[in-house]
Amino acid sequence: MIPILARTRLGLAAARRTLRPPVVLVPTMGALHDGHRALLARARELSQPGGSILVSIFVNPLQFGPGEDLDRYPRALDSDLLICAEMAADVVFAPATSQMYPQAQLITVDPGPPGQVLEGASRPGFFTGVLTVVLKLFELTRPDVAMFGEKDAQQLALVRRMTADLNLPIEIASVPTVRDPDGLAVSSRNRYLSATERAVARGLPRALRAGLQAQDAGPEAVLKAAQAVLDEAARDEPPLVADYLAVADPGTFEPVAPGYAGPALLLAAARAGATRLIDNVPLMLGGPGNPEAKVRAGHAADD
Repeated sequence: MIPILARTRLGLAAARRTLRPPVVLVPTMGALHDGHRALLARARELSQPGGSILVSIFVNPLQFGPGEDLDRYPRALDSDLLICAEMAADVVFAPATSQMYPQAQLITVDPGPPGQVLEGASRPGFFTGVLTVVLKLFELTRPDVAMFGEKDAQQLALVRRMTADLNLPIEIASVPTVRDPDGLAVSSRNRYLSATERAVARGLPRALRAGLQAQDAGPEAVLKAAQAVLDEAARDEPPLVADYLAVADPGTFEPVAPGYAGPALLLAAARAGATRLIDNVPLMLGGPGNPEAKVRAGHAADD
């Protein structure tokens, strides 16, 4: 099926009137990959019976800071449309910047304290740009459901909080991180990596796996195990240069307290060459206050 391509807000409005509910939005910045395919496959499931998939493709300048890769961010509309057709999308909205920002954007969305840490601290203004464009897309496309990937865990949490706080009648759905066979989380930016840089970048998912394996011992053990792998990768050539590593509360994204037991996220960002990558894994931290950890320990003893 060939999707309708809308390049303007007027064209989108006309295409939107053809869509049958439920309408599932898959917002992207293009350069589609297997992670987007997973989003589109789940969107098709959620749109049943008889609903529609609307994909947006827009490289949002509001979320790029000075010196970031806005100009070289991969743009591949022709191949993106082929993937959208393959995955049975109904409409693709691929606007120019002037369509999304016809005038200077004076009013933006404040992400609050959870948007000021980790990615928000490393990329000031990033989440303001993300939430502002997501809200604009929600208003233009009026979806019943919107899909986001769990690789961008902090972004997903902030979109969910914005949707709840602003009483938006939209369900936010997600899909787990999709990984290549070498463990690297799929990302449009992976195409920047040389073969050598990609080998170095694999230290990021290795560090997360090491932390995950230590989760029953608590947050300090998780950080120690993950940091050891990052320290080793920092000695590679070129080095993997870590930006942050944190065991954080899934709601506030503040570091969990020492000895904390319960759900958490292990999040990391690092550079391989000039390419900045982020990744995370969910944790269920062990400890005396975590009955699930006790159950796991009991099962392990029985093995």
